Amino acid sequence: MKEALDRYYGYLFEKELLKEIRDVGIYKKIEQGEKLMDIGDNVQTMPLLLQGAVKVMREDDDGNELLLYFIERGDTCAMTFSCCFGGKKSEIRAMAEMDTELLMIPVEYMESWMGKYKTWQRFILDSYHSRMMELMETVDSLAFLKMDERLLKYLHDKAKVTQDDIVYTTHQEIAYDLHTSRVVVSRLLKKMERDGEIELNRNHIKILKL
Repeated sequence: MKEALDRYYGYLFEKELLKEIRDVGIYKKIEQGEKLMDIGDNVQTMPLLLQGAVKVMREDDDGNELLLYFIERGDTCAMTFSCCFGGKKSEIRAMAEMDTELLMIPVEYMESWMGKYKTWQRFILDSYHSRMMELMETVDSLAFLKMDERLLKYLHDKAKVTQDDIVYTTHQEIAYDLHTSRVVVSRLLKKMERDGEIELNRNHIKILKL
């Protein structure tokens, strides 16, 4: 844990803050597909990713999900931080995109560090900015991209966060994330395969053009 923390956060934080993170952080490991947080949960900790990736989703009134963004190692979830400060319940669902290791930071320390450490304050503000840009990108893709373009972007994003040109998923899982039907996803994937962009296999997709 110490080695991963120093490797991915050591260049961001001073030694004193890193020591506090090690002292109060709660190590947690979640397997691919496991929930880290659900809508309506009380938010008492904020994650710092040491390994792996987490996808963050919203849900509409009918229970349909929409992928908002991914969190990679060295990142945190600013929306979680916002809920912590406001004493609100979670408005997102976070699930492990792959086997993931995290340090969960209790709320009370996150607040005190904002005034105590400029590096922590900058980290949180940068995280807000990054997540906001990703949310805007999601909105733009919904508003301006056709479904085949959204699907290709989705596959590329998953490949980027997992650092693997093979995406382990099903057509139905993709449909859930993109808020569309499995039939539409299957049809577009077959077209992409004919165009030489991907190679379809059972339960995984190999991306040929990144």
